[in-house]
Amino acid sequence: MIGLVTPTPAQQVSREQDIGDLRLGQRIKVDDGTCPAGQVKEISGAKMSSGGVVRASKCVPRLGPKQRK
Repeated sequence: MIGLVTPTPAQQVSREQDIGDLRLGQRIKVDDGTCPAGQVKEISGAKMSSGGVVRASKCVPRLGPKQRK
């Protein structure tokens, strides 16, 4: 039997320090104003190392209106 996996939207936080443990492949958007207008920083669990999950960050286009939390 094949199970269907539904994609979940990326979680969004306002500070990178608010990110706890990051799983491999997980993506979290950080709206801290460090990216150009119309973009938001995306932190992802890029690869495994002996010390745990290595994070990678890049600016990606903002989708939808800015949300306040």
